Amino acid sequence: MAGIGFELRKMLQRETLVGLMQAYAYAGLISAGPWILSIIGMLLIGILSLPFVLPTGLITQFQVSVTYLISLSLVLTGPLQLGFTRFTSDRLFEKRGDMVLPNYHGAALVATIAAIVLGGLAVVFLFPAQSAAYRMLMLAGFVVMSNIWLATIFLSGMKQYTSILWVFFVGYTLTAGAAITLNIFGLTGLLGGFVFGQTVLLAGLLTLIYRDYTSERFISFEFFSKRYRYPTLMATGFLYNLAIWIDKFMFWYAPGTGQDVIGPLRASIIYDIPVFLAYLAIIPGMAVFLMRIETDFVEYYDAFYGAVREGASLQHIERMRNAMVEALRNGLYEIVKVQATAALLLFAVSTALLGWLGISALYSPLLYIDVIAASLQVLFMGVINVFFYLDKRRVVLALVLLFVVSNVVLTGATLAANPGWYGYGFAGSLLIVLLVSLAWLDRKLELLEYETFMIQ
Repeated sequence: MAGIGFELRKMLQRETLVGLMQAYAYAGLISAGPWILSIIGMLLIGILSLPFVLPTGLITQFQVSVTYLISLSLVLTGPLQLGFTRFTSDRLFEKRGDMVLPNYHGAALVATIAAIVLGGLAVVFLFPAQSAAYRMLMLAGFVVMSNIWLATIFLSGMKQYTSILWVFFVGYTLTAGAAITLNIFGLTGLLGGFVFGQTVLLAGLLTLIYRDYTSERFISFEFFSKRYRYPTLMATGFLYNLAIWIDKFMFWYAPGTGQDVIGPLRASIIYDIPVFLAYLAIIPGMAVFLMRIETDFVEYYDAFYGAVREGASLQHIERMRNAMVEALRNGLYEIVKVQATAALLLFAVSTALLGWLGISALYSPLLYIDVIAASLQVLFMGVINVFFYLDKRRVVLALVLLFVVSNVVLTGATLAANPGWYGYGFAGSLLIVLLVSLAWLDRKLELLEYETFMIQ
């Protein structure tokens, strides 16, 4: 998200309540807007299709199918997301923008081939009882979603946040409209409408890319060469997406918590709905995360490294380092305050909210712990974002690897225990990696001047 701070600082320079509210709203929309739009789109499709799709279980099959398309495409493209963003940023810094578009084509081709091969094998061997139309739409959706994540991360690296938000708005509006229009054809119609809308969304993202980038070469694979690839970032992208989804997969396929939905796809009603509601509570924290990390922290971060490059006195460099650390501490503290407030508000309305959704109040304890886990995830994202600014790629890789391992171990332990422990595995793993990352960050900031000069 580097670069968004410029827009936020312009809004804050007005020094008015309206400017402050506008900055927070902008930060919230940029950080969570595409995700919120996708959730709203899927909810609208499900709710508005209820009177027309019989049996209603077909709607569940559609929503579960889309969930798998999203989760697996994120994991598949994870190795390309961070690595290609860094490659693009470095080439633009070197004033070699002509390398960007050809290598995007190369990365997109690799992602497309991987999605076709893996998705093709899956629909052939894992869905023998489903119709040919369903299998073809699942394959098409998997390929399109994989390309959407790559295009989105590319445009994010180019700081086109507002354009991404508008494209997602149009794309998911068309997705919902097409799926609702075609729902008379049942599961095939719903999935066909989804694939159509996502294809339009991808076309919009590609239009933004081709509007701003040209090259004499059409395709290049320099991104994958030893000179330019970033193995730690590629591994980090894969492991982080895996860590976020691994506990969900474990609940889906555990005998006591998962239910068959369609073909090999399973879901866990007892786990999925509370997790979904919990993630709605992180929007305020995400807004504060962007506001504080990308404005106050980045301002002193630039000042610190500017002082180092320009040969300022050691006293001035230390002052800038201390100011950067103080801005970071204040930012994390503000995230804690705002996220805690949002969590308490959700706790207060949880019984009424679950009742409105037709869900038993017995789910409340699981919702509470999932809200806490989602809040911890916001803080963890803030800390690893700082590590990325400091270019501590190996540290981030170690942290996300710990996240994967601890999530698997603790989720497995809670699944073996009674239902009262459900959700504590994900929350516990995030608590562990957050505490480790904060201790590690504190150590790195203490040695920042030393390490900065030693790597020169």
